[in-house]
Amino acid sequence: MSVDRFNEKVSFIWSVADLLRGPYKPSQYGQVMLPMTVLRRLDCVLEPTKDKVLHRVESLKGGPVKDYELILNRAAGQQFHNTSKFDFQNLKGDPNNIVANLVHYIKSFSSKAREIIDNFKFEEQIVSLDKANRLYLIVSKFSELDLHPDKVPNIEMGYIFEELIRKFSEQRNEEAGDHFTPREVIRLMVNLLFNPEEDILTKPGIIKTLFDPACGTGGMLSISDEYLNQLNPDARLIVFGQEYNNESYAICGSDMMIKGQSLENIRFGDSFTDDGFTSQKYDYMLANPPFGVEWKPEEDFVRKEYEQQGFDGRFGAGLPRINDGSFLFLQHMISKMKPEGSRIGIVFNGSPLFTGDAGSGESNIRKWIIENDWLEAIIALPDQIFYNTGIYTYIWIVTNNKAQERKGKIQLVNVVDYYQKMRRSLGQKRNEISEQQIKDITNIYGEFNENEHCKVFDNEDFGYRKITVERPLKLNFKVVPERIETMREASAFQNLAKSRKKGESGQSEKKAGEKLQGAIIQALNSMDSTKVYKNRDTFEADLLAACNKQGIKLAAPVKKVVINALSERDETADICTDAKGKPEPDTELRDYENVPLKEDIHEYFKREVLPHVPDAWIDESKTKIGYEIPITRHFYKYVPPRPLDDIEADIKEIEKDIVRMINEVAG
Repeated sequence: MSVDRFNEKVSFIWSVADLLRGPYKPSQYGQVMLPMTVLRRLDCVLEPTKDKVLHRVESLKGGPVKDYELILNRAAGQQFHNTSKFDFQNLKGDPNNIVANLVHYIKSFSSKAREIIDNFKFEEQIVSLDKANRLYLIVSKFSELDLHPDKVPNIEMGYIFEELIRKFSEQRNEEAGDHFTPREVIRLMVNLLFNPEEDILTKPGIIKTLFDPACGTGGMLSISDEYLNQLNPDARLIVFGQEYNNESYAICGSDMMIKGQSLENIRFGDSFTDDGFTSQKYDYMLANPPFGVEWKPEEDFVRKEYEQQGFDGRFGAGLPRINDGSFLFLQHMISKMKPEGSRIGIVFNGSPLFTGDAGSGESNIRKWIIENDWLEAIIALPDQIFYNTGIYTYIWIVTNNKAQERKGKIQLVNVVDYYQKMRRSLGQKRNEISEQQIKDITNIYGEFNENEHCKVFDNEDFGYRKITVERPLKLNFKVVPERIETMREASAFQNLAKSRKKGESGQSEKKAGEKLQGAIIQALNSMDSTKVYKNRDTFEADLLAACNKQGIKLAAPVKKVVINALSERDETADICTDAKGKPEPDTELRDYENVPLKEDIHEYFKREVLPHVPDAWIDESKTKIGYEIPITRHFYKYVPPRPLDDIEADIKEIEKDIVRMINEVAG
């Protein structure tokens, strides 16, 4: 690639953007310059066959023609065509009709190209530019820009377009991160994805596919294509992408047009509710889905697929919390893995590592991925490397074709200190990963050797059994005014005097309830208020006897309310038992323990629990298996506190400074 030519083209377009100063803010320049760059490139690409296409259009007049667009694409020698008599050169020849002519020119593109261009919503900008007396000037300037393929090859045009995307994204600062992943992060992800398969990728004529379900402006698709082209010019990477943001989709689709990729492979729509590639499987997949974005708008569709299709659909492993759909993207990608082997790279925040207790959607998804031996590695990245967030992020590498030495293993790579400070911050991006650091991280991952930055674990190391530890219920019982008042205030007791019916029958029901309440109070008042019962069965027998004397029979729900209100926890009391004579658990004393999968739960319980609570037991019917990946804990380094003498010396120095400053003010 000619660096001088590259800089010349980018500088020219950037200088044209200065013409927008005034009517447009710098953050809005891309809304004009990106579609204009696309239109000018397409105009230059189609110029050699323009007359041939127009002639073919004339020959096809007179009625409907099968494969009309396909015929014109062949005439154009491209995957798109334009049937307008206008081009950039003659558009500027009619300044009085520039709006109508430019709109006509855009509408004359073939359907798929027009669909992509329409998503720029450029017609709105045409009107605004004309009102500001900038439209004719901008079109005239772009007509001077030579973007013919014989002067600017596809790969070089791709670089130019990506550089413009980057520069205009920077103008947006925080907004840039919504659709723009830093180039060095993408390069690292592509390295990690392709590095283990370089032997395969260097074969002559090799063809591979790559998919990004949240492709944004197409950076991951472009850099993957660039990587493989540099590795093996004889190889071919067919890229696929889906994006639901209009402008991002338009930029991505335009980039693919510029580079000669198939327009049919870039789809607009929500990947969850409108999967554009339902039957496709891919060799490689990459994604940087939005962090912590709720999937409430897609909930009905996703939940229906989960409930009706299970593992025959995409989300069979489980559903994450509604406020973070990250794991939905990964499940969507896993559903598109080829049986013979695929590799996935995806960027997450820290939440998918540990959020969700055993049995929750997130934990079940981790369990499914790890127990299928698909999780190959997680790479912890530095903070402040994305435009719209300063948090730490993590690259997950997922594959159904692990190398032999990696089977049953998960590699954790901690490179949070692999960064260099940027000369100028962009939004929240203050750090960047250098080319050398990308190589070093790739080597750490590829060598698969444990060191201060790399640790290797068995899959089971991240699993645990969550056991429920129960302790027996022990209660004493006493019929005293305070406890009777507690019973009176209980909603279940008060409901006895409430009627669910209207009219006389309702009044009758209410009176019967009030009568029952009074009889229960009388029965309790007849009991010995000085006696403390330490056995529930004994108390229950005396309670029922007192009620029988009042001529009432307590229904089970009412009896439960009365007994609960008159009880108090008492370690010296007898254990309460159920109908089978087994101890009843005290829900207030219930506790949970997470036992590593590799450890016997009974040995753990005997060692860690029974010495402290000898009467406890495990309710094994409630045991659940969970998975979490506490990567930070595995790389934690203890830093001892500073010696007290040093701290005291610092304090004394500060005190001296304060006294000195006070004296200066007072003097």
